[in-house]
Amino acid sequence: MNTGILGRKIGMTTIFESDGRLVPVTVVQAGPCVVTQIKNMETDGYKALQLGFGKIDLKKVNRPDAGHFKKSGEKGFATLREFRVDNVEDYELGQTIDLSIFSVGDKVMISGTSKGRGFQGTIKRHGFSRGPETHGSRNHRKPGSIGQSAWPARVIKGKRMPGHMGCTRVTVKNLKVVDIKAEQNVILIKGAVPGSKTGVVELRKVN
Repeated sequence: MNTGILGRKIGMTTIFESDGRLVPVTVVQAGPCVVTQIKNMETDGYKALQLGFGKIDLKKVNRPDAGHFKKSGEKGFATLREFRVDNVEDYELGQTIDLSIFSVGDKVMISGTSKGRGFQGTIKRHGFSRGPETHGSRNHRKPGSIGQSAWPARVIKGKRMPGHMGCTRVTVKNLKVVDIKAEQNVILIKGAVPGSKTGVVELRKVN
């Protein structure tokens, strides 16, 4: 059974649960997705479904992609992702995957691209503490010593340094499905989800 689907993050809001508690939720437009390719052990060495999400005009894609999309119908897709499955025999090209694979109360794992923060120092990027602000200190936000002069006389690999922050793949596990609005292809997830508004995310059910 397929346990994954593609979606687009809409934003955050709050709702009341049945016991009266106010909880923050992330609104995700999940699906509908279309099976654009079926991968099996004989031809690919593994079993997976390739899903397409976000319709675009076939005139806006190159000819190889257009030919690939036509195998599953006359629709183009902006985003393609693969989801591993055990029973690819139960699916066919062009089949639609929607929110029916999820239920309220399920735990899901969501992957997305985090917000890009640009070049940042060690305080914002890694949570370093700042230096003294007074008594003649000139080391307010500098990272301090990053190595030794004699041995090993180099900067150790993996040293936490200033640099590009964000815009990386982030996965959050065990988020709860609070509500599902199937007619609108909307799912409400308790808590925060990686990425910015309109960002594409992958939702997978946690077994």
